[in-house]
Amino acid sequence: MTKRNKIIYWIATIWLSLGMTSTGIVQLIQMGEEVEMMKRLGYPLYFLTLLGVWKILGVIVVLMPKFPLVKEWAYAGFFFTMTGAIVSHFVVGDGAIEFFGPTLLLVLTLVSWYLRPSDRKINFAN
Repeated sequence: MTKRNKIIYWIATIWLSLGMTSTGIVQLIQMGEEVEMMKRLGYPLYFLTLLGVWKILGVIVVLMPKFPLVKEWAYAGFFFTMTGAIVSHFVVGDGAIEFFGPTLLLVLTLVSWYLRPSDRKINFAN
């Protein structure tokens, strides 16, 4: 891995982690704006707790060393969560501003996953 890719990986991963942690906390405490958004999107409010817990657990897994298979699951969870958010906002006709957060987190997820170091990847050679 080149030094440039390593720097990009860590920048993307740190920003992804900050974004997922902050939105996870907001969902866990069920902030008013988040509750209203879930109602507008048509999801039950307990979904906020599920999303918040899984996002925070995913961040822990992505940042800790080892466990490459669990990292794959965390990245997949982030991918499905953000694509689901984008589609949900699209379906209810939300404006472009509502797409920014999930789209940014989706891009950070893809960059972090793609550029992750080899010791954070599944080794299929064994």
